[in-house]
Amino acid sequence: MSNNNSLPKRERWGSRLGLILAVAGNAVGLGNFLRFPVQAAENGGGSFMIPYFIFFLLLGIPLMWIEWGIGRFGGKYNHGSTPGMFNLLWKNPTAKYLGALGLVISMTILIYYTYIESWTLAFSFFSINQTYFGLDSHNSMREFLYSFQGKQTGDFFSSLWPAYIFMLITFILNFWILYRGISKGIERLAYIAMPLLFIFGIILAVRVIFLGTPNPAIPENSVANGFSFIWNFNFDHINQPRIWLAAAGQIFFTLSLGMGAIHVYASYLKPKDDIVASGLSTAMVNEAAEVGLGGSIAIPAAAAFFGVTLTTQIASAGAFDLGFVSMPLIFEKIPLGFVFGTLWFLLLFLAGITSSVAMGQPFIAFLEDEFGYSRKKATIILAGIVLVSIQFVIFFLDKGFLDEMDYWAGTFGLVVFALIETILFMWVFGSKKAWDEMNEGGDFRIPKIFFFIMKYVTPVILLCIMLWWLVQDAIPILLLSNVESDKVPYIWGARALMIVITILILFMIKRAWIKKAQVNR
Repeated sequence: MSNNNSLPKRERWGSRLGLILAVAGNAVGLGNFLRFPVQAAENGGGSFMIPYFIFFLLLGIPLMWIEWGIGRFGGKYNHGSTPGMFNLLWKNPTAKYLGALGLVISMTILIYYTYIESWTLAFSFFSINQTYFGLDSHNSMREFLYSFQGKQTGDFFSSLWPAYIFMLITFILNFWILYRGISKGIERLAYIAMPLLFIFGIILAVRVIFLGTPNPAIPENSVANGFSFIWNFNFDHINQPRIWLAAAGQIFFTLSLGMGAIHVYASYLKPKDDIVASGLSTAMVNEAAEVGLGGSIAIPAAAAFFGVTLTTQIASAGAFDLGFVSMPLIFEKIPLGFVFGTLWFLLLFLAGITSSVAMGQPFIAFLEDEFGYSRKKATIILAGIVLVSIQFVIFFLDKGFLDEMDYWAGTFGLVVFALIETILFMWVFGSKKAWDEMNEGGDFRIPKIFFFIMKYVTPVILLCIMLWWLVQDAIPILLLSNVESDKVPYIWGARALMIVITILILFMIKRAWIKKAQVNR
């Protein structure tokens, strides 16, 4: 293992607060305000919250510490991405290629996430400009959304140009921040975006609370019933496997676990910087955003105007229907609705951009650390790959291109990668060394019970979830069961793009290690 003093100096975080805000910004994303309410509504409200909190303790917090531990350990030896980190954990030629999955997942998600993020910026503009005001039904608002996305032709948008322009604005903002680096770019964004996000969220949550019962003639349609639906814990549906599966998936999605972003952020720590309190703080900030704010806006507001039953049906249609269809209809019905609508979509945009820049950093760090590229060159290379790839997502959105990428990279892949990193860190590297690494420099030590959880409970749960998903979802999806025939070529196109990205990264890893071997001769 190389001597630390012989390595070139890497970027560092400007402050511990900036680090916590940046990692929390990575975790606090669209999933907190769009996906979480939908998952809760679809899976029985209070019934969903029971496995949700169980998995937060048994998966979320342990994996958060594991990823911080791996990341800081890799940063000691100038590795800011998982191929180099895994190569340190396991002295086997295969290890670095297993780490490729962290780069593939983060880059794939970045490609389609950037486009989704641009919708929130567009709808911020549509809110302040009251573009969608006057549409009075879910069908008309859905047509407005689909017309903007290019999924169907309509009277609202004659072409994809508006969506494309907002995508370009979002793309430029993301890569300008990445270009500026860790302290001057990502950390500075976190200092601005995270406080604004919470301010907007609190304003919206308070406004929702005061909605009360908008129509006294229908007393069951009330904010109180919306909150009761989520927070009245019950065991009515607790025996249904799909609820446990949904809860585990939400924990991964909301904490940004299994995608290599936390690793790279932790790699810019100093060797003895605390990760115990920092990792826990990050998880708690995320939960405050998700449960405290995400659970207090969309579902209670929709329940007040449409009732719990219809809200559940709306949620079943997807996160975009709840966030981009129902919420605009609500804003039309309240005083100063255009202001609250703007705040809602700006909140989503801020949550999105703090996550998307985190997804771009692993590949940039890989090029900087393993090839010696400048940040400018690394950022331009990633920008080029994303700009080319995102064209397929934009123009083939209605053919399921985005959904296919999201399933394999944003759902199934996260669990696979988390299982791999847990086994490598707690079993191959060694549980005693891993435990000491995580606790080194900590303001306090991790409770001993988590040693047992990380070594045994977490990997067993991950393995069960992976096998469960494999049988229940992954195999049918892989075999294209129930896929419309006209979409099949595009689904294979999405898979081909992900395969090309994977092959490219595997090739680059091989070249990087050949280059290192030649230098060290």
